Amino acid sequence: MTISEKILADHAGLDYVEPGQLVEVKVDIALGNDITAPIAINIFKKAGAKEVFDRERIALVADHFTPNKDIKSAEQVRMLREFAEEHAILHFYEGGDVGVEHCLLPEKGIVLPGDVVIGADSHTCTYGALGAFATGVGSTDLAATMITGYTWFKVPETLKLVYEGELRPWVTGKDLILYTIGDIGVDGALYMAMEFCGPVIERLSMAERMTMSNMAIEAGGKAGLINPDEITEEYCSKRAKRPYKLYKSDEDAQYARVITYDCSNIEPQIAMPHLPENTVGISEIGTIELNQVVIGSCTNGRIEDLEMAASILKGKKVSKGLRLIVLPATPSIWSEALDRGYLRTFLDAGAVIGPPTCGPCLGGHMGILAKGERALSTTNRNFVGRMGHPESEVYLASPAVAAASAILGRIGSPEEL
Repeated sequence: MTISEKILADHAGLDYVEPGQLVEVKVDIALGNDITAPIAINIFKKAGAKEVFDRERIALVADHFTPNKDIKSAEQVRMLREFAEEHAILHFYEGGDVGVEHCLLPEKGIVLPGDVVIGADSHTCTYGALGAFATGVGSTDLAATMITGYTWFKVPETLKLVYEGELRPWVTGKDLILYTIGDIGVDGALYMAMEFCGPVIERLSMAERMTMSNMAIEAGGKAGLINPDEITEEYCSKRAKRPYKLYKSDEDAQYARVITYDCSNIEPQIAMPHLPENTVGISEIGTIELNQVVIGSCTNGRIEDLEMAASILKGKKVSKGLRLIVLPATPSIWSEALDRGYLRTFLDAGAVIGPPTCGPCLGGHMGILAKGERALSTTNRNFVGRMGHPESEVYLASPAVAAASAILGRIGSPEEL
């Protein structure tokens, strides 16, 4: 079996599962945020439920519109707070404790290898980088899981993606996943588990692995997994508060398709408006002037991302007339960036530094685009109107390209500096 099939089989109490099979599985962690959880809470109450299945297995993270941007968002967070208090939910985060959920939960050891994780947020697939089966669900499914501790899946087929060769300068996990989505399309892995493997993946940091798994959904993937190894163990062993299990795909596992990439041929990638599949290499981009650059999010808001951006911005200035917004993804990352001097580098360059929040990624707040404006962002989606006005444009790239572009005032490579 593949890693996905093994995890689902174990959580369903079965010896073996195969693609297309319907299974009911035990859920290790159920996640909701300040947009999706209030809907689930209303359904939970409407169902007449009196208590949650396990107060230590539910995470409620107020990260999308916080700090509260308006009355409605404040009411949403109040619902989470009151529900968390009523049911003594252990993992409730707001205010100075909150971080972008998909960076916060791995950092705190809440999600672990071998887990089944469901979240009412499409980028829950991030945790596949730890070797977990993690996927986004609707708020109704979240409510049902909060009551029962179980959910059901159709076992997905697995698409095996093998990355070989040597990475070129400034090519990161973000570039690999953008290149992959550009190759297979936004529905190229529809309801499939994407399994990232090969020597290049084995050399990636945990941060870059999480970036790749995070964007599996942008190819239609049900999950995006990486077989755990020493890097996984080093990351998780010091964070875990409970036992976990490492699953790995068998050598004779069956795959729907196997695609191999020679990474030596991949340069830094840009996703053009208005889909993540509209990717081109940086050398093909031409001159595209920018109004805003955003560095942050559940895709690229980790300390390694800020380190890369700071190394490029140090001693430089943001282009006149361009807004650079930097959002460290969790309080811990914010603190570490402060201690390492990255925030001083960003400030000296002319950036705006914000609190941990999803904010501009979903056009929520703290970076809304006006009509006709263009933004380059390290986030994961560039749909029409994603960051503001429907006639604005969003381009996706890595932190390295984002930092260089903020200095140049246009989309460009660090090698141009």
